[in-house]
Amino acid sequence: MEFLKCIAMIFRDATYNDLSQGLDLFCQRYELVENIEVLLEEEPRDQLPTVVQRIAAFAMADMSFVEEVLEGKDRSHIQACFSSVFMLPPKEEMRDLKPYLYFMTMKAVDSMLVALVLNSPASQVSEKMQDIFQMLLTFSTSERASVRERAVGRMRLLSFLLTNYSSLKADPNEDRDDSGAEIQMPILGQLLGHLLLFLSFKEEETSCLALDTLCFLFQFKCQQHCVTVPEENAQLQEDWEAEVASLTSSSRAPHITKLFAEHLQPSDRTDMVLVFIEALTDSSTFDKKAARNMLDMVKRDCDFWLVDVPKITSCIHKTLGCINTAPARQRVVSLIVWMADKCPGEVVSTLLSIAPPADSTALALWEVMFSVPQTLQNVLKELHIQLQDRHRRVLHTCWEDTSILRLAILASNDLQDEEFAPMYLIMRFLRQRRPKVLSLVLRGLMTLSEREEMARKMKVMLPDLSWVLQYGNNVIKTKALVVFRNVMAQLEREEASPIAVVLAKLLLPFFDDELSQLRKFSISLFRDLMKMVVENDKRKMKNTVQLGLLPLFFHMSDQVQSVAKVAREALLDAAELLKWKQLGHLVQTQQTWRTGESLLERDRSRAQELLRQSLP
Repeated sequence: MEFLKCIAMIFRDATYNDLSQGLDLFCQRYELVENIEVLLEEEPRDQLPTVVQRIAAFAMADMSFVEEVLEGKDRSHIQACFSSVFMLPPKEEMRDLKPYLYFMTMKAVDSMLVALVLNSPASQVSEKMQDIFQMLLTFSTSERASVRERAVGRMRLLSFLLTNYSSLKADPNEDRDDSGAEIQMPILGQLLGHLLLFLSFKEEETSCLALDTLCFLFQFKCQQHCVTVPEENAQLQEDWEAEVASLTSSSRAPHITKLFAEHLQPSDRTDMVLVFIEALTDSSTFDKKAARNMLDMVKRDCDFWLVDVPKITSCIHKTLGCINTAPARQRVVSLIVWMADKCPGEVVSTLLSIAPPADSTALALWEVMFSVPQTLQNVLKELHIQLQDRHRRVLHTCWEDTSILRLAILASNDLQDEEFAPMYLIMRFLRQRRPKVLSLVLRGLMTLSEREEMARKMKVMLPDLSWVLQYGNNVIKTKALVVFRNVMAQLEREEASPIAVVLAKLLLPFFDDELSQLRKFSISLFRDLMKMVVENDKRKMKNTVQLGLLPLFFHMSDQVQSVAKVAREALLDAAELLKWKQLGHLVQTQQTWRTGESLLERDRSRAQELLRQSLP
């Protein structure tokens, strides 16, 4: 205590009597700043604040009046003060334990911050503010409400100083009005993003502090705008005063964002979007609904907000793996789809440069873009262009041997039917054995095959799709079946009939798959195939359909209702193909037990086979 009091006394007297020469060397020799930090580190952080913390903050404030004493050291000292004070227990827990000590400690911290700003040369105020705000942002995302409240409270203080910048003095001889220096706030976008999200913390004092801070920041930006347009100064002054009143009366984040919008630089807007995206991660302390609402606002005016496509793409890639709730993921991926539509070159080049082909998050983003027809076309064209550029050696080396490049080449060229088949037979990219890449290729083919003319060309792929059905995983098989359905739907019946007979037999094992989506889709496709056969192939199809009757009967009671429904419809179609009227009647009238008996009575020679099928 005596040590800290001596420091405060020395610097206070030196400033008052203009005897500060040599104090910087004195501080360096005896490592005064470093020793204060050590004292703060030793103070307990889980109980009532001590007098040491308060006196240390006041000593720091007095030291800041002497130039060069804290040069290069103020950041670490502020960090030590914040860590020591912000992590104390909530003030409610100290209500019966001399609360004045807590409030005096916070007042000392505030005095320290004010002194650091007031006593900085005009040319350094921007950097000083930037550093302090950055430290406060780190504390503001704490899981503890008391820490958030203290950090945002200090933001409010600094924002108040910003609005009164024209009246601050760097020293007795320097008038900031005459210095020509203007405070720059590169951190403004991050700051606004956090504060807007804090408005949703209605149960905390943090929400009110955030609103006050936003009001001060808005006044600061408006004042700057008035200075830059002096001939309209009076009208601008009147306008922004009205807007400040509007901001104060409404704490709705979208309304406040709209008021700020015209005062924001593109970099500010980008930083705000990044904050909203990162707020959706599972570990974030922000309210996820509030973050989703802000991204909905962004999506309504994408041209205004999504200005730095590479930066936003990189952020989405970095955070998507940490966002596991479906609504939150949907908000984020919708942004990547919009950017891929408007700026496919920037999205493609960014993803290629930041992520290797096997990166799971990158593959998830590619798959999202491959799911939308127009987006897929734009992205494949860009992939074709960029991956063919031999000067991009790193990208080319990573991607030229994968199936993605071959898919891009095939899809981005408007090939005629007679050209498409030979081209594919050379590439054969469906023989890709890496599941993640094959899954992505199939996602692209699913989207491409939605176009009738492209689906007709894909007939040449059907043998390889059959190979995929035998060796792929469940997700891959489901995607392959979608492509099969789209392609088969575009073939003439005589052309589709023999393929349908072969494919129907391949589908039977999928009826009992553990993945309900695969069960449902295989049974649905089985229904379609039964209707595609011509007279010459009906006998073969009937033999396959008889093998599927019992599995379809069992799946009429599937726990997944959508599977049960499609199984019942397929059994009705099977009864029609086989011309088994009694079976159709029993299924139609939902006589489940009699339906099973009917299958056995129809052909008792198959009793052994039916029993074998029943065991699983």
